Amino acid sequence: MFLPQLMARVEKDEKLVVLTCYDASFARLLADNGVDILLVGDSLGMTVQGHDTTLAVTLEQMVYHTEAVARGAGGRAFIIGDLPFGAYQQSPQQAFAAAARLLAAGANMVKLEGGAVMVESVRFLVARGIPVCGHLGLLPQSVNTTGYRSQARESSAATRLIEDAEDLENAGAQMLVLESIPAVVAEEVTQHLAIPTIGIGAGPHCNGQVLVLNDLLGLTEKPPRFAKDFMEGSWNIANAVRGYVASVKGGEFPGPEHSF
Repeated sequence: MFLPQLMARVEKDEKLVVLTCYDASFARLLADNGVDILLVGDSLGMTVQGHDTTLAVTLEQMVYHTEAVARGAGGRAFIIGDLPFGAYQQSPQQAFAAAARLLAAGANMVKLEGGAVMVESVRFLVARGIPVCGHLGLLPQSVNTTGYRSQARESSAATRLIEDAEDLENAGAQMLVLESIPAVVAEEVTQHLAIPTIGIGAGPHCNGQVLVLNDLLGLTEKPPRFAKDFMEGSWNIANAVRGYVASVKGGEFPGPEHSF
C-alpha cells in the first residue's frame, strides 16, 4: 500500500487503524485482519529487547525489523519506520541517510520525534522524496527530560504544541502522531491541520489510533492508562485484532477511560 491509497481512506472520513509490529508473522496477521498501518516502532527496545526505554535501539536493528515486517505484510499494509534515537537529530543530512535505509528496507514513511527543532530536517527529507510522520506530545526518546507523563496540559504548552504541529505540516510532514495529550488539545490540532493525526492516549477526535501490539494482547505488565487489552474475551489473536479494528473504525475506541 502506498500513501495515495492511504490518503483516499482519510478523505472518506474513515478512521485509520495503526498497530506497532516487529516481525513477519505478526505483519501478515495484522494485514490480513484489517490494520491499515504497521508502525515498526522503536518501542521494540522495550517490548522485544526488554529495556526500560527506547533509547538503546539502533538504526541497524530498525532496518532488520523493518525488512521482516515488509516481507510479512507483502504490500497489503502501509509501513512506517521509526528513526531511532541518535540516528537523525544531528543534521538533515544524517536524517536523510537514516531514512533512506528504512525506505530501502521496505518502509513507506519514516517517523521522527520533535517539533520546531525538526522542521529543517522534515523539509529536507520531503524535498528528497521521503514521506515523514511527525510525533508530538509525549516523546519517548526524550524520556530523560520529561519522564513518561502526559504533555500539553498547561495552556502555554498546548499552544506551543499546536504551533509545532502547524510548523511540521508546513514543512511537508504528511502525518502526525499525538501521544498522551488532553483530548481537547488533540481535537484542536486535528481541526487545524489538513494532514491526518494518529492518536495514542490523545482521545477520540484524531483521524486514527495506534496502540503498541503488546498492550493490545495484554502482554504488558503495567500497561499505560490509554491502553486496552483486546485479548480479553477473544478466543485468538486474530479475533482480538479484528475487535480493535472494529472499535477504532466504529469510534468506540478510545473511550473516556482511555483519554487524558
